Amino acid sequence: MSLSSLTALSPLDGRYASKLATLRPIMSEFGYMHRRVQVEITWFIALSDAGFAEFAPLSEGARSYLHGLVNHFSEADAQAIKDIEKTTNHDVKAVEYWIKSKFEARPELLKAAEFVHFACTSEDINNTSHALQIRAGRDQVILPGLDRVVLKLREMAHQYAAVPMLSRTHGQTASPTTVGKELANVVVRLQGAMDRIANVKLLAKMNGAVGNYNAHLSAWPDFDWESFSKNVVEKHEPQGLGLTFQPYSIQIEPHDYMAELFDGIARANTILIDLSRDIWGYVSVGYFKQRLKAGEIGSSTMPHKVNPIDFENAEGNLGLANALLRHLSEKLPVSRWQRDLTDSTVLRNIGVATGYAALAYTSLMTGLNKLELNEERLADDLDNAWEVLAEPIQTVMRRYGVQGAYEKLKEVTRGKTVRAEDLHQLINSLEIPQADKDRLLAMTPASYIGKATELAKRV
Repeated sequence: MSLSSLTALSPLDGRYASKLATLRPIMSEFGYMHRRVQVEITWFIALSDAGFAEFAPLSEGARSYLHGLVNHFSEADAQAIKDIEKTTNHDVKAVEYWIKSKFEARPELLKAAEFVHFACTSEDINNTSHALQIRAGRDQVILPGLDRVVLKLREMAHQYAAVPMLSRTHGQTASPTTVGKELANVVVRLQGAMDRIANVKLLAKMNGAVGNYNAHLSAWPDFDWESFSKNVVEKHEPQGLGLTFQPYSIQIEPHDYMAELFDGIARANTILIDLSRDIWGYVSVGYFKQRLKAGEIGSSTMPHKVNPIDFENAEGNLGLANALLRHLSEKLPVSRWQRDLTDSTVLRNIGVATGYAALAYTSLMTGLNKLELNEERLADDLDNAWEVLAEPIQTVMRRYGVQGAYEKLKEVTRGKTVRAEDLHQLINSLEIPQADKDRLLAMTPASYIGKATELAKRV
């Protein structure tokens, strides 16, 4: 059976493949190979500039050619590396051999070929490559996906800033809010989560087999290899990798930054799970309608149904993403002694974890763009919930020292169907200033929204 969208084991490469086109070149095996080639070439060129008599600075033509190997890396190149790996049974060595094969018609590079992968352990190449992949995935897919959700929610928060809505705490009627304010809450939470994701420093080490520059110093004992490695890791591309130097490691970079980043993405996803469930509930009670799409079917037997499938899809995929992200964050910082290989296979699933997250963001955006507010339904709910005005009435009573304010309102409202007349009768009986009586008598559930409108417009 050939591999296709129908036979793929993962729905990310099957049913949902078209929705992840942006992530695939970054987090795939191709993307991993591409970044390995970049790291090897960057290290090689930097060695030529280190001042070693045995490796003179490369000519501009050679540098341009080498950068071209990175900038024009193709699927055919990746396949060539894969073919070499069939013989070496070692993926990093296959990259080294592929790069050397590109030197064959160039005497200047061929002469220096043994400086490819010089003094490096495989993890010097792998950890830097993973950091480059993660940076691209974060900056080009995850954060833009979250940002689109934030922009949409902010737009809705402003649009519905003054539309009153009945709150529900513990599932029961509670002090009114506005639709916009509830969406603004999510905007603020997501912005905080995104800031934490964006501020994680992406670390990389290039210090040899167990982190002590053993091989490096055996070749040039008096050379400052730590400073050299730091420059390669931290200088801007293409002179360096544009990452943050990790000075202490075992054979592998400890992956603590990955745990911090994946926990941050999972936290943002949890906020979106909360949002997805709330919107699902609001659709269920009729606060939101969903725009119909021609030809779409909600149920195989119930023709009337318009299901909130986009929010359900988002919730499910956010849960899958978080299951993987949390395993990554818990597993990756743990390695036996100077290293074991358990991280290697796990790291290959970063694309799967971020893929489910990216898919969820797309589903959520589709759902949000379908929503239409049902203001009539919102108004009906509020008009049937006069009991929520027990709070402002008893608060004003307390202001003027009316004894037993809470208890009096409890007697009138708890477990009862409360009518406006019942509350007005109580208000008129109170010994409080007439201006406050008039203000309470004019109040309705729809007008009792505090600063909700102002808060919604502020985000």
